[in-house]
Amino acid sequence: MATIVDARGKACPQPVIDTKNAIKEQGTPVITMVDNDIARQNVEKMARQMGLNAESSEIDGGWRILIQPVSSDVLSAVMNDAGEALANILPDLDPVPCCTPAPAGPTVVVLSSSCMGTGDDTLGAALMKGFVYALTQLDEAPATVLLYNGGAKLSCEGADTVEDLKVLAQNGTEILTCGTCLNHYGLADKLAVGSVTNMYVIAETMANAGKVIRP
Repeated sequence: MATIVDARGKACPQPVIDTKNAIKEQGTPVITMVDNDIARQNVEKMARQMGLNAESSEIDGGWRILIQPVSSDVLSAVMNDAGEALANILPDLDPVPCCTPAPAGPTVVVLSSSCMGTGDDTLGAALMKGFVYALTQLDEAPATVLLYNGGAKLSCEGADTVEDLKVLAQNGTEILTCGTCLNHYGLADKLAVGSVTNMYVIAETMANAGKVIRP
């Protein structure tokens, strides 16, 4: 029996996250219902990245996406095609001396603004909220989240990102907010999650990171 995910009316990235969680927890097949084409495309892409098949059909006010394993016939055809393509390409390739090792060190997320991107601050705030929530859904949480300049507002009372930052903190992520920035914005007594830090610690944390993510 298929697991039903009703993601109609939910903003990005919630439909993708709800579907991914359903697949992890219940297995396939999963049927996800969405009410906009962007959500449909994103859910389909996520399914394909997981090696699954996604078929969409229009329903009243949106789409129904059936996600299930790729059939053995289709998988066999894909593998055969891939094998033939590689056989044609490999003779022309030069030998690769070695592989570049993955960067060592923790993953650090840097939030330097309360908005994500430029152009429209209302949209930017919504995107940042979605980004911080998406961090809570990663298979491996970042080691540290650094917040400075306008990003310092995200960890303070009244910000709609506070609860998601608290979830990250509960999962072991260190939440550090620049004290100078809190003072500048008059938020020194409004910090709601994590602890206050300084620019030396921010610089040191970034310098020692294996990966720095800046939305």
